Order: sequence, then structure tokens, then C-alpha cells
Amino acid sequence: MNCRCPAAAEILAFGLAAALASCARQDSGRPAADSPHRSVLRISQRNEPGSLDPALAALPDDLFVIRALGEGLVAPGAGAGKGATASAVPAAAERWEVSADGHLWTFHLRPEGRWSNGEAVTAADFVASYRRALDPATASPKATLFFEVRNAEAIATGRLSDFSQVGFRAQDSQTLVIDLAAPSPHFLDHAAAGCWIPVNPRVVARFGRSWTRPGHYVGNGPFVLEEWRPHQRIAVRRNRFYARAARVGLERIDFVAFDDGNTEDAAFRSSEVDVTMAIPFSKIEPYERERPLEFHETLLAETRFLTFNTTHAPLDDLRVRKALSMALDRRRLARISGSLEAFRIAPPALRPEAEPGALLVEDVPEARRLLAEAGYPEGRGLRTMELSSWVRSDVLEAIQQMWRDRLHVGVALAAARDARVHIAALRSGRYDIGFITAIPDVPDSADLLRRFTTGASDNYAQWSDASYDALVAAVARERSAAGQGSAATAAERRLLGEMPVTPIYFNRKHWLMSPAVRGWFEDVVWNRSYLDLRWVRP
Repeated sequence: MNCRCPAAAEILAFGLAAALASCARQDSGRPAADSPHRSVLRISQRNEPGSLDPALAALPDDLFVIRALGEGLVAPGAGAGKGATASAVPAAAERWEVSADGHLWTFHLRPEGRWSNGEAVTAADFVASYRRALDPATASPKATLFFEVRNAEAIATGRLSDFSQVGFRAQDSQTLVIDLAAPSPHFLDHAAAGCWIPVNPRVVARFGRSWTRPGHYVGNGPFVLEEWRPHQRIAVRRNRFYARAARVGLERIDFVAFDDGNTEDAAFRSSEVDVTMAIPFSKIEPYERERPLEFHETLLAETRFLTFNTTHAPLDDLRVRKALSMALDRRRLARISGSLEAFRIAPPALRPEAEPGALLVEDVPEARRLLAEAGYPEGRGLRTMELSSWVRSDVLEAIQQMWRDRLHVGVALAAARDARVHIAALRSGRYDIGFITAIPDVPDSADLLRRFTTGASDNYAQWSDASYDALVAAVARERSAAGQGSAATAAERRLLGEMPVTPIYFNRKHWLMSPAVRGWFEDVVWNRSYLDLRWVRP
């Protein structure tokens, strides 16, 4: 098959936004709030980026800024409808061809592509970037997103040292050839992921780890890094060397930090920020009713769930885990959060409509029976466990009450902690029950399910099941959407049958945006594009 892909118009926040930032401050140098000719857009940023290096970025919060500074071969594409996902669109590559057997992808870079220092962007730069990302010494948290490429997994895991055996080859300065281990219907979605954004190898070699500082940062995106005041503001300005300059409608974007949702809301109402990350729950209905032009919502491909530490008693007992899961009222929890109840891990956007919507049940009498069978009738003899999170919320208090009232099980709520501290505690096994979120890196159910396989960094439950691992591997081998959906459901049945985790709700994002902003794009896995983004006269 020979595909020529035409040019096209072009994700706590994250859910792990734990109010890390200081109060936003208005910049006296920005245009007046009511000016119809504004060229600066101010976007709320709840979580301080951990890194602006594409190879080291771990959370959507990092990529919100990185995607303004660089672009990969392709970029996430806008869906046909609200909340939809779609195939990737051309970015640094203007077109590509696929071999008849689906193994070889040949990408043709834009000849006018430039780094923000004026150097030409070359295929060799992409190869060097991917070599660096796959180097075990780099420890890229998203290296698995390259593993569809021949020998990429072997090089990243240290089983292979000769990078020339990996399926990346610069055919000439403007042509990059990628050889896949096997044909994949989701390859372009993977190539659109943030870790595929290139870095300038000469700049990295010169400055080392400090290359991401203002004044050092060189990218190939529509903006350049101008300022980074931690927990206050990150400013990016228009890149004068960017190849598609006509599609950059802003002179500057300010990513402004706020210390909580109410402060963010007040800043929006006083015209100190133009796009918020969220809306305080108590204000969702009033905003939807009274300010519909500013109110926006979308159902994300993001699952909020509980992870059980299966290495600790009593959570090493499947009966206890099932009892805790069955005793929850997910519809009530979803109403509290303004989201959609979840009876399976994979969100609606990542599964075919023909697949079942529920893979678990709520049954309080059965939960009590299982708890008694495990040796804890009416909760007697069960130690007080701790439920930890990155945020203290009404949802957690409701879960605590449900377990107390329905099972006579006592659970203590840990103090809310920084998002990255919370994740580190989960990964090290220093918890009992953790409230956490899963956001796929790509709109692919296999990417989500892979997180619970043996040894996966996001397998916080420390759970291992060979049958589940084999079922997830089978998902990746499927070549049709229907086949993959069926295989994913089989894997998910096994996961929820063993219950190392239990889903609570699918997150729904509510946010505010000035009606004078046009061209905003953010997909269901929190990917953004800042092309075609502009102000219009109200």
C-alpha cells in the first residue's frame, strides 16, 4: 500500500493536579483584558512540569508545555466530534508512505523545517533523539511507546547494544525510514506521543541536563521557551523559524500556576487567565446554566481507580479485595465527582461499542459474605487500612463511609500529598489502598492494559499473573479493531476477576475558556495542539 497523507488542520489538570502552585499574578506587560487584538493567551497550569525534555516527560502537565516547543513526525489529530480520537496528522513530516507488508514507514520531513536556532531539522536528528530516548541510561519513562519499532525493546532493556540493529534509518537528510517489528494499526498514534518529539542533539551535547533552561532550549515547535519561574509562570514566545508560521496565531502563551481551584476560578472571573484547567464542583451547574459560552466539558479517556497493595495482608486475599469493590456505589461516587461511573477499566473512547459496558458488579450482601469467608465477619479482626491520594476529596470520604456503613470496615484517609510523591509511594509499595488515575499515552486499549502486567512501572498493586500477561500480549497482536476489542475485553475480565485494582469513574473534564479564543484543541488523552489557536473580536 502506498499512502500519501495530506496536510490537515490540527492531556493533575492531568487529574493529578494537586494544587502545587503559587497564586497567579497579573503581568502588567500583557494587553488589557478587553482588547480585541490580544496576542497573548494565559492558560492555567496546575502541576509544575517535572521536565521539559521529551525523553523524560512523564505526565500530561509536562507535555502541555513541551508540545508548544516541539513536534514529532506526526501530531495527535482532531476528532470528528467532541471527545473523539482520530488518526495522527502531519507535523515535522509532511507526508509518508507505508510498504505493502506494513513493516516499513518512510517519512518525508518538511524541507523548510528549522530548529529555533535556525539550523535545519534533519532525519539524523530524529535518529539521534530516538537513540537517546531508548538508551537505558536515559531511563525514559515512556520508552515503551517505541517498542513497536524493530529491536527498540531489546536496546531499551539492554539485551542489545548495537543501535544500528534498531529500525530507525536516515535515508538522507530529509527522509526517515522506520522498520516495525510487526504491522500495527496504532503505529501513528504511538509516533504522535510526546516522547517522539525530537531534541537538537548538538544542544543537548553542549548543555547536558541544563539544555531545557530558558536561553538554552532549542526546539522545532511553534514557540520557544522564554521564561520559567517555578510555581509561578512559564512563558513561551513565537518561534520565528517555525516552518508553518501562518498557523501560529499568538505571539506568546503564558502557562500560569494557581494554588487551588477557587483561586483559579476567581482569576478567570477577573480576566487574569483565559483558559482554566477545571471548575470547582459546586460551580459546574451555575456556570453551565448562566455562562454557556464560557463553559466546556468532555468525557476523557481517563479512569480513576483504586489500587490494592496485594503484597500486604489483608489485601493479599482476593476475597477481601472483591468485598471492598462490591460494596461501592459507583453511581453515587460519579455524581459527587461530576463524572461517569466505571464498571470496567477501559473507558468508552478506547473500546468498540459492541463490547460490554460492565465487567463487574456491586453486591453488598455478597461483599459481606466474602469478607466473612475470609475470616472477617462484620469486619471484625480486620486492621484499619489507609487510603491515600494526591488530593483530599468528597469522593474519598464517601468511599470511607461506604466501607464503614456497609462492611463495618475502618479505613483512614491519609493526608493529601504531592502527585509525584504519591506515585513514588505507590511504586515502592508504601501504601495499602491508593486512589489514582490512568491516562493512556495513546488512544489504544493495549497501552492501558499493559500497565497492569508483571513488572510494569504503573503496576502499583505489585500483582503478577501469567494468564493476564499472555492475554494483554494477544491484544497487541490483533490487526483489526474488532479483534483487538474482543481480546482486550478478555484481558480485562481476567484483571477484574483477580481484582488488583477496581475502577471508580471515568473522569469528565469541566473547564472555562474565554469565548474570544478560537482553535482550542485538546483530545481525550490530554494531548494539545497550539496551531490555529487565536483570539477573535468578541
